[in-house]
Amino acid sequence: MTTGARLLGSPTRPATAPGESRRAWGWPTALERRIARRYLGARSSSRFANLTTRIAIGGVAVGVAALIVVLGIITGLHNDLRDKILVGNPHIHVLTFGANLEVADWRAVLDSVRKDPEVVAAAPEVLVKSVIVNSANYPAAVDVFGIDPDTGRASVTPLPKAVSEGALSFKATRDSVDGTIILGHRLAERLSTYQGDVVRLVSVNDLRKVNRALGVPTFRPWYFEVVGTFNTGMFQYDDAFAVMRIDQAQRFAGLGDAVSGIQVRVADAWRATEVARRLADGLGYPYRTIPWQEQNASLFGAMKLEKLGMGLVITFITIVAAFNIIGTLTMIVGERTREIGILLAMGLTPAAIGRVFVAQGAIIGLVGTAIGLVLGLVISFVLDGSELIRIDPSIYFIDHLPVTIEPLDVAVVVSVSLAIALAATIPASRAASRLQPVDAIRHE
Repeated sequence: MTTGARLLGSPTRPATAPGESRRAWGWPTALERRIARRYLGARSSSRFANLTTRIAIGGVAVGVAALIVVLGIITGLHNDLRDKILVGNPHIHVLTFGANLEVADWRAVLDSVRKDPEVVAAAPEVLVKSVIVNSANYPAAVDVFGIDPDTGRASVTPLPKAVSEGALSFKATRDSVDGTIILGHRLAERLSTYQGDVVRLVSVNDLRKVNRALGVPTFRPWYFEVVGTFNTGMFQYDDAFAVMRIDQAQRFAGLGDAVSGIQVRVADAWRATEVARRLADGLGYPYRTIPWQEQNASLFGAMKLEKLGMGLVITFITIVAAFNIIGTLTMIVGERTREIGILLAMGLTPAAIGRVFVAQGAIIGLVGTAIGLVLGLVISFVLDGSELIRIDPSIYFIDHLPVTIEPLDVAVVVSVSLAIALAATIPASRAASRLQPVDAIRHE
């Protein structure tokens, strides 16, 4: 059979060039990329194909933008909650085992803790629950937090920066009070209490004092002057916390010279667990340490699971967009069958034809991913800068929706999007590379 007969009637494919099999799925050449761009270009006879191409690009863009925004929101919530939790909580609590939860020899413990090279600051603390009553006899539950306003070193928590009215000097302007107190601004609003007002607190220590005649505890109200308010941005703190000097808190709680524990700040908050374990080993029984991650393990664990779940759900949007890419390329294969046959007859190899369609999918993926990346970053910037979305702080602890973009999240989103787009080219590229030249040229 002659060569001409083979071209006209035989289904034989062009010979594969030496080394072609080794680069069957390599990077497309300049000619292959040019053909791919031409196939994706606008023509009056292929308006529907061009519409599906735009839909495929739009699907990829929407998926990428949604992923970036959602991951940014969850990361922002995670970071904002962490920062606001650490306003009222130290990185590590040093406590004791036992029923009384008192640290009697806290000065020796404090000196030992401060010797750790990663400890930036440490100070004693007093924590006690109570009931606060305003001038109109309206009661509310309150967590009394006794701190040393001058630790002699750097502040253990950023609480001093959160004082919105007054200062941590705790200076009283009245002589007829038992001490001074600073309230969370939401608690002060709920009690209609302002700077200079006097509130009453009930001490749990009074439960130990029993009236011999009546046989019941005798409660003596403690009078405190409100000398300021603080605003941490964390609803739980601002609505239920009150701060006083540690010596006043010791008397109020009936601890004598003891304290509830030692609060510790370390150089790197994410290493608090390792430092806490080292401090516990050094102090030994009956002391124990609780890092901030352990105190809020359920909250942050739920947020990590939510981030993973939302990421997987939104990834399916990109996968749906990949089916648009498959449909678009399959349509182009059907529309360009005759042209593909001519290219094969002219000597273009089946692997090269396959790479043409891989290049088309890569172009759709790159354009869609680029548009989605820009769109996602712009939306995230607008949401975070304008605080446009307000949320209920009594449920979510914070009052607006924060957005924080992590470069690693963006890199993962872009990589996954491009990988899905390239994977979507496989069916069409394989179908195109298997076309027989004569059958393709005869295609109507």
